Amino acid sequence: MRDVNKYRLLSDAEPNELEQLAIRVHASPWRQHYHIQPNTGLLNDPNGFAFYNGKYHLFYQWHPFGPIHGMKYWYHMTSADLVHWEDNGVGIEPGGRYDSHGAYSGSALSEDGKLYLFYTGNTRDKDWERHPYQCLAVLDGQGHITKQHLPFVDSPPPGYTAHFRDPKVWKSADSYYAVFGAQRIDQTGCVLLYKSEDKQNWTYIGELKTSLPDFGYMWECPDYFELDDKGVLLFCPQGLPAEPDRFENIHQSGYLLGEPMNPDKACFHHGKFEELDRGFDFYAPQTTFTPDGRRILIGWMGLPDMLYPTDQHGWAHCLTLARELTIQDSKLLQRPVKEVELLRKEKREAVHKIANSQIHLKDWNSSSYELVCVLRLDDASKAGIAFRTGDKEETLLYYDANTKHLLLDRTQTGEKLAQENGHIRRYPLDNKKMELRLFVDQSSVEVFINDGEAVMTARLFPSQDSNGISFFAEGGTASFDATQWLF
Repeated sequence: MRDVNKYRLLSDAEPNELEQLAIRVHASPWRQHYHIQPNTGLLNDPNGFAFYNGKYHLFYQWHPFGPIHGMKYWYHMTSADLVHWEDNGVGIEPGGRYDSHGAYSGSALSEDGKLYLFYTGNTRDKDWERHPYQCLAVLDGQGHITKQHLPFVDSPPPGYTAHFRDPKVWKSADSYYAVFGAQRIDQTGCVLLYKSEDKQNWTYIGELKTSLPDFGYMWECPDYFELDDKGVLLFCPQGLPAEPDRFENIHQSGYLLGEPMNPDKACFHHGKFEELDRGFDFYAPQTTFTPDGRRILIGWMGLPDMLYPTDQHGWAHCLTLARELTIQDSKLLQRPVKEVELLRKEKREAVHKIANSQIHLKDWNSSSYELVCVLRLDDASKAGIAFRTGDKEETLLYYDANTKHLLLDRTQTGEKLAQENGHIRRYPLDNKKMELRLFVDQSSVEVFINDGEAVMTARLFPSQDSNGISFFAEGGTASFDATQWLF
């Protein structure tokens, strides 16, 4: 449906429009303390994540005028440590012939003293038909970004719809490769593979052959890399039917792990599709390498086509913490990057053994902290942590020994979120001893389970005075060994 207001440029803003919107946004009680968030409007996919010129560069999709998906800019952030981020303003501004209706998602490649930014230009014709163009811009050492005049790929190949976007580019030997999210004309999702010798002229290799020929109606935000002699393909399939304890969000995000891909043959031998995050709000992740060789991931802490309580304040969404990826026992592990320790301030410790009761940690009240808790269930049927608690609000993270699941429950977390995705997520876990590492911010939590075995991410919208923490056990005894660092 056409909405001209959605596709305004910043130059079309009314006098003081953005300044007035910023006042509303920054008065929101759910502004984050240490996560990347927009100054106004909507943030979504992380883009162009790379280490270049002594800093990490990260862009994100940004619609400035409100919490809706409209004209998208690339907004530019930089960091020396993956934790403290500097605002560099608009990176890529749309509105040209090949990105007239938005600079959509893409990636970055650092080479020859420049940062090459590959992205999808969104356009609409007079009949409102979509025409995607794959575009290139270049960031130089002085911080200037220049768009290339012509797209490097000007249309989808035959057999695929206009849902063709999100290039992820990498270099192998002396050649460059790119994967794109795509949709076949039969309305099924896939990844397409291209090759170049100079970053300018690209040849279509073919559709990447996988064992998932009918797996959702569109695959977004692909990312291919190799780690520990394995090939890893990240992507976001849309349209998967929900299953017990799987695929419960409106759209999914996950990975395939297999043999290193031979890109010239466009074939990937892999295992089962696994979700990257078992929580509520995670999508469109992107990775890069650090100078010391780590593979780092950042995701969008939100979902498309969903309403959030901050919408009423003129903004929506944030990005996750940076996570280090490793492989263990044919599984991709995610841990917070070690640099998050730079956020730590005051430290508190507690050890409790609880039987059929609840203990409130009186001096631990906060809305911005890291909490590490080793939880052991002796004979308790249920035990866990209640956090962001108040008179009538709480978020629960607990283990149910009867069903052998770890549960994240935001039923009573405060302001209600969309009903269609439910309010509880369950992660199957057959172990009565576990390490839970929580990163709580003003309106979110990221839970890392057993040193990265699984992650559960959620946006939370409690009252400002709901800052308590409690430990509880039901049906028996459990012990808690916990450390909290205020941020």
